[in-house]
Amino acid sequence: MSEPPTPTHRRKRSLSRRGVIGAAAAVAGAAAVTPAVFAATDSGTSDSADSGTKPEQFPTTRTDAATGAGTATTSFAASYVGVRWSGAADGAGIRFPSDTSWRSLGGGCASVDGGGTALVAAGSATAYELKAPDGATAVRSLAIDTTGGPDRTFKVPSEPTRVRGVRYLSRPAWGADESKRYKDGQVNSPEKYYALQSITVHHTDTPNGDPDPAATVRAIYEYHAVTLDWGDIGYHFLIDEAGNVYEGRYSGDDGIPAFDPDGNLVTAFHTAGFNSGNLGIALIGTLVDQAPTDAAKASLTRLIKVIARFNGLDPQAKITYTNPVNGVTKDVTTVGGHRDWLQTDCPGQTMYDLLTEVRAAASS
Repeated sequence: MSEPPTPTHRRKRSLSRRGVIGAAAAVAGAAAVTPAVFAATDSGTSDSADSGTKPEQFPTTRTDAATGAGTATTSFAASYVGVRWSGAADGAGIRFPSDTSWRSLGGGCASVDGGGTALVAAGSATAYELKAPDGATAVRSLAIDTTGGPDRTFKVPSEPTRVRGVRYLSRPAWGADESKRYKDGQVNSPEKYYALQSITVHHTDTPNGDPDPAATVRAIYEYHAVTLDWGDIGYHFLIDEAGNVYEGRYSGDDGIPAFDPDGNLVTAFHTAGFNSGNLGIALIGTLVDQAPTDAAKASLTRLIKVIARFNGLDPQAKITYTNPVNGVTKDVTTVGGHRDWLQTDCPGQTMYDLLTEVRAAASS
């Protein structure tokens, strides 16, 4: 879902966040905020490494791949099944042993060119059956378990990290296996950075009332990075129902989530054809008929407010987004929903209806 590469992109530099690191971003009232203070730990330092790390354990993600339609079995109880195929986007289905009918596939947040895809909660099933659209080819599925694998130790910041007052869980703090970003020994999707123009809100189209949202983030990471071959999770941030914020797309080793030391946004994979300069925030759950929790909505509003002020953006402004890679333009609001860009139900009707309220609150 990323745009084609361009020779003008800049690779991230490994710079100390305590040094002189680029121009300040303009914010309301003509105040200046440098990237050096965009992220901080609760101790008040601007570098989580200064506070040290502590070991934490997360289950290693286990997967079982299958090709073609029909029945597949797994060697473990699956949390999710990711599916991708070429051909018609509609007409695919999946069912588990506990199902009495087929579940339709497609229509979620993720999309692929020339085919369809879906991430489906498996409910600890050890088998599933796939139905492909007529004429579909390259049908692939991946059973994913993010809760029952052997423990793997991660170095997690000793103190909570914050984005200008908004606490977030860094990639190590939710168990991101950085090896997933590599393919054949190379970074699958090398980082590219562009000035921020817009913010897009999504929902993950996963079950509400999630008992282990960090495990769901790891499943989405596996699905996006490996099944869809994007090389990383598609969003810059995710928010669970308790209001916890998760760092998404890898942006470098300097401790600044989503941005490089000069304040430019790393390109992610959340809105096909319009990713560069467009920051994606996903609420964990399905918000078609159900509203986000108050905690999730409050965290979304605070995060948008912080990012918009840091970059001198008006959340309520009408803008013409210009893709810095290919020059394609789109008239949107600075803060919008996935459906404002593409044909999709995302971020769900209920969440979409709340965006006017969120924009106004983020502008105050």
